[in-house]
Amino acid sequence: MLDLDSLFNLSYGMCIVTSKNSGSFNGCIVNTVFQLTPKPPIVAVSVNRQNLTHEYISNSGVFAVSILAESTPLDFIGRFGFRSGRDIDKFEQVNCKTGQSGAPIVLDNTVGFIEAEVITTIDVE
Repeated sequence: MLDLDSLFNLSYGMCIVTSKNSGSFNGCIVNTVFQLTPKPPIVAVSVNRQNLTHEYISNSGVFAVSILAESTPLDFIGRFGFRSGRDIDKFEQVNCKTGQSGAPIVLDNTVGFIEAEVITTIDVE
């Protein structure tokens, strides 16, 4: 499920973290995704627990990370970063595919992606 080449494209810039919940998709912009170990490949992701995406990840136990290109337009970033999935369908008119985990993978403006299963969580105040 992990494209190891994508880890080399991960530069701690902006990413879209996505997940699924009961047939619905959601995603949000994050700037905290990093590799913890190469073998087995493990990444850490920080998602605000008030975000709908956090709820989807908590419920499904899976997520995808779409690594955004430096040239990604601000209006595209805004779709996932400045609006809530409680109010809009963030995936309307966005090219994506469903990954092996069932989580959506954003294809527009991306240079790579990672799919993951949650193995542990840490609640930070």
